[in-house]
Amino acid sequence: MRVFVTGASGHIGSALVVDLLQSGHQVIGLARSEESATRLTAAGSEVHRGDLDDLEGLGKAAASADGVVHLAFKHEAMVAGDYGSAVDADLRAVKTFGDALAGTGKPLVIASGTLQLAMAGLGRVGTEADVVESGPRVDAENTVIGFADRGVRSSVVRLPPTVHSSLDHHGFVPTLISIAGRNGVSGYVGDGSNRWPAGHTLDAADLFRLALEAAPAGSRLHAVGDEGVPFREIAEVIGSHLGVPAESISPEEAATHFGFLGMLVQLDNPTSSARTRELLGWEPTHPGLIDDLNEGHYFEQG
Repeated sequence: MRVFVTGASGHIGSALVVDLLQSGHQVIGLARSEESATRLTAAGSEVHRGDLDDLEGLGKAAASADGVVHLAFKHEAMVAGDYGSAVDADLRAVKTFGDALAGTGKPLVIASGTLQLAMAGLGRVGTEADVVESGPRVDAENTVIGFADRGVRSSVVRLPPTVHSSLDHHGFVPTLISIAGRNGVSGYVGDGSNRWPAGHTLDAADLFRLALEAAPAGSRLHAVGDEGVPFREIAEVIGSHLGVPAESISPEEAATHFGFLGMLVQLDNPTSSARTRELLGWEPTHPGLIDDLNEGHYFEQG
């Protein structure tokens, strides 16, 4: 299968490209820069130069492929405080892929997130059957699920907030480590009993490939290995490796201590992947979050 992958040189994308190639697929990776193009070529991928604003180019690349995996997102805009424009660009790209693949039966797989379930206030373990009606990035997820009615074998992989491994250099885990090092305290809010699900990068990449190959149209999938790790436990392991105390931060101080993560670190987001495992035979085989943190690679200098 010739697979067009956006975000191909990123955290999960770089692992997925290797997984796809080793599984006998051909890959065409979207590259915004010469540096990304060089990395993709070295990995054995073809390169499509462009970005998420080049809708004509995205449509042509999707139409010429046997399937699409969409991982790219304007993270720079999000971090800069322009989350709205990043969300809008993502939705436009998703609609472009749907138009290009309509009526073909080809697969389209996109990334979403489990945190939407926490924001929906379920008050229980979230499952693949849970659906949020609307919201940032939720609209893209629901649009893709709707493509099943347009002859696209569409699926969505919801990623936990902590997708961890030695490939993770800019995600929530390194951000929390940076915050703890800067403040001299590894913080958690309240008693820290709220739970975050987690998954290993290589297990997530494997799930994206399985979704591409076999997920039924309209599937929602969860790339979750750890159903819910108490946030206090995460903070304590980070503090132990940094040599700083793990301490409670009040809800009122959370925004000051954690910055843009101030609200997210308070969410309780236990999430099941039972249906995903049953549907596709997916089984995480790599270390869980706490074991991965204790391997030490997140704390190596240089």
